[in-house]
Amino acid sequence: MELNTVRDAFDRVAKKQKLSSSKSREVIDQVGHEIEQTVMSMQSTQDSSTSVDQKSILVALKTKLNTISPQTQLEGSQKELNVNLSKCSKVLEKVFNPDISKAYRNVDFDLHILNQIIANHFYREGLFDTADCLIKEAGEPEAISLKCQFVEMHQIIEAVRSRNLEPAINWATANREKLTQVGCNLELKLHTLCFVEILQKKSRSEALNYARTYLAPFASVHMYEVQKLMGCLLWAGKLDKSPYSDITDVTHWEKLVDELIQHFCSFMGQSSSSALRVAIAAGVEGLPTLLKLANVMAVKKQEWQAMKQLPVPVDLGKEFQFHSIFVCPVSRDQSSDENPPMLLPCGHVLCNQSIVKMSRKGTRAFKCPYCPQEASVADCRQLYL
Repeated sequence: MELNTVRDAFDRVAKKQKLSSSKSREVIDQVGHEIEQTVMSMQSTQDSSTSVDQKSILVALKTKLNTISPQTQLEGSQKELNVNLSKCSKVLEKVFNPDISKAYRNVDFDLHILNQIIANHFYREGLFDTADCLIKEAGEPEAISLKCQFVEMHQIIEAVRSRNLEPAINWATANREKLTQVGCNLELKLHTLCFVEILQKKSRSEALNYARTYLAPFASVHMYEVQKLMGCLLWAGKLDKSPYSDITDVTHWEKLVDELIQHFCSFMGQSSSSALRVAIAAGVEGLPTLLKLANVMAVKKQEWQAMKQLPVPVDLGKEFQFHSIFVCPVSRDQSSDENPPMLLPCGHVLCNQSIVKMSRKGTRAFKCPYCPQEASVADCRQLYL
């Protein structure tokens, strides 16, 4: 809705700008035409009384220009353009520079946890000096415990981006058991990229020796992948023109970096994305809805900050769904701690408040709205999402 408002305001400015430009050209053409006619008239006078005739011609030109009134015409179209420009800037300011203080609640943050989250974020981003400074000034020495591991992660990543896979291979080998448990073949991917680098930059024999040493152990489980790599040997020096050219795509390196970060953080007991980044991204996504809610509630003179549940949905998309969500098919209400989902004997699930209402506060049996089976409140079991 906000983008439509901005688009409409911009379209009005563009329309007025075209009209103003067209009007300016029209006025300039009129003035130019009158001047050209005057010059031609003055050149046609050849007798001795030219001075009197030219003066009368110039007087006539002045009269015509006063009739055209170019300044008045230009001012009118320019004024309309300026009015719409002013309105457009106000729309932009309202949409893109709102007072966000109306859309958040005053929450007592745990400064200890908040400092750790921020320091953790800086470590993830490789800003170690910044994180150390924050920890020192905030008095949070225990937050530095993750530094060494993140330093190792960034050293490995920088090496990979420099086409040096040895540190990453050593890490994957040391964590082979953990990677296997999560069904990840990261070690094979690393050796594959190394094999392709050798095949492209060195000799076929060196690539074959590398395959015998490092790829052969994976053949029993990943035979197809190994066979494909062996086929690449036939195209040494021209791999980019072979049926296996996709294996040289540079995107494999960036995907490898993302996978390394994901598993490295997972084995540290950390999420692959920092909590600070996720919180800010989710806040930006939900901010327009919250601002609109705050404005509507202010007009109605109602206070929304005291509500336990927002009266409107804030759709953040699947990216920010970290917990299961259940919406009662009867009441259409989202489940909560006060209104948990309940499993009926027939296997269907309703929210507790719907069950209480249908059973008349538990005084009678009720029929499931989705099948003929009857149940009582005592027969229902709470589900934990």
